[in-house]
Amino acid sequence: MRAIQITEFGGPEVLKISEVPEPVAGDGQVLITVDRAGINYADTHQVENSYLSKTELPLIPGGEVVGHTADGRRVVALVGSGGYAEKTVAHAPYAWDVPEGVTDGQALSLVLQGTTAWHLLKTSTHLQPGESVLVHAGAGGVGSLAVQLAKLWGAGRVIATASSEDKRKQVLELGADAAIDGTPEGLKDRILEANGGKPVDIVLEMVGGPTFDESFAALARFGRLVTFGAASRQQAAPIDPSRLMKGSKTVAGFWLADCFANPRLLGDPLAELFGLTARGELRPIVGGEYALSDVATAHEDMRARRTVGKLLLDPTR
Repeated sequence: MRAIQITEFGGPEVLKISEVPEPVAGDGQVLITVDRAGINYADTHQVENSYLSKTELPLIPGGEVVGHTADGRRVVALVGSGGYAEKTVAHAPYAWDVPEGVTDGQALSLVLQGTTAWHLLKTSTHLQPGESVLVHAGAGGVGSLAVQLAKLWGAGRVIATASSEDKRKQVLELGADAAIDGTPEGLKDRILEANGGKPVDIVLEMVGGPTFDESFAALARFGRLVTFGAASRQQAAPIDPSRLMKGSKTVAGFWLADCFANPRLLGDPLAELFGLTARGELRPIVGGEYALSDVATAHEDMRARRTVGKLLLDPTR
């Protein structure tokens, strides 16, 4: 079968089509014919071996797929790796049936990025009605869903950062109350201005480096900042514990992989997100679809912040 297999670490240039043996489902696994694979920012880290978990070669990237099983089920699945291929295998508890009213692209938006947004707001920061929320990269896969969920769940004011005027218009259309430039220089002041001169209660932060520092500086008393990525590939300044005590602030980390030991930590949020989507209350954004042969372009576009929403890979092309 055709797959993207990397044999050396590097940038998008190492992503090349190969002919590899078809996978075989073992005990407790299901074989899936892949209709679409999801492309995530974490994939760009995995390819260069800068992800939280180290990667071994050779590797077929891709942690999520939507497709069909041998018995005709339409499923969305988390596979860890192996998704950039015509076929893959998943452990049965991590393959969920996709309901009517939810498209392939929407299912892929929700299975990883949707469940991440769900946990960021409910598990990590415990959003309360009326609180203000700052969402970084509000036009991205996680961000576009987090903006909508925060509004659905009663946030008082939702502020989103985005890197271009077009993206800022998009996050306003998704329900954000304000959209600002996410450039680190002067970011704290722009956050405060967008929140009526007040610090924010919750920050969802996935850029790292000076963006983290500026966001923490804009955090209110009893505010919570959760970090779930480092897209800038820069380190933030260390935080002295006294800076947490003064203002009673919380900094948390979130990595969806820590939910993998218990499928219910994924399945229960996913069921709620499927319901919201099928009823038209939540609108997952599918930002682009790429042929298998164009996966390097997809990674380049994502790293250059030229994309919005969920990116899909079509292994049939």
